[in-house]
Amino acid sequence: MKRKPVTFRIDPVIIKKLKYLALDHDRTLTDLFLEAIQDLLGKYEKKGAKK
Repeated sequence: MKRKPVTFRIDPVIIKKLKYLALDHDRTLTDLFLEAIQDLLGKYEKKGAKK
């Protein structure tokens, strides 16, 4: 799968917590972001299906 780069701003306190989380779980920040995005998409797809 080809990936496209994205840029956004995030609170420094949050990024610090995410970096520690990534280290604790031997994952990359990209892995964490992709997981969070997939969870978010799933959440809204489920809500959309109920309408």
